[in-house]
Amino acid sequence: MAVRPVLTFPDESLKRTAEPVEAFDDALRRAVADLEETMRAGPAAVGIAAPQVGWGRRVVIIDASARPQWPNHGRLVLVNPEIVAWEGSVVGREGCLSVPDYTGNVVRAERLTLEAFDERGGPLRYEMEGFEARVAQHEIDHLNGLLFIDRVVSRRKDLFRRKVYR
Repeated sequence: MAVRPVLTFPDESLKRTAEPVEAFDDALRRAVADLEETMRAGPAAVGIAAPQVGWGRRVVIIDASARPQWPNHGRLVLVNPEIVAWEGSVVGREGCLSVPDYTGNVVRAERLTLEAFDERGGPLRYEMEGFEARVAQHEIDHLNGLLFIDRVVSRRKDLFRRKVYR
């Protein structure tokens, strides 16, 4: 396992659409282990997407368990994730390892249904809400070449310089 450097805005690699994973093999599991080690080594991250470390595949790891007030599924490795249904909308503050100097207000779905595969190719389906749903949407955006700053409500009023990165 290895901690990989996290790409930061305005790196052009962050704007590329990630390719689907086709082989569920040991190489995938090693890359996922590196991705997780990178997430855990960083400052208080609740998710990471493969493109953030320059790996252009549709893989994310999310772990919303640090916010026990919201229902969550714990640590999830999601390969080729797809949001198949969503409802409601809510504005919330987001930050990102790839945009370390800013946070911003972003509109996200309140609840969603997500389908994906695990790292062995097994199918997954989750109903998510609240913080976990927000984290999933944020990380899936990375797979589509989007950063939260692309979705802030207003760049003038809803993008904030981060005072302390925790």
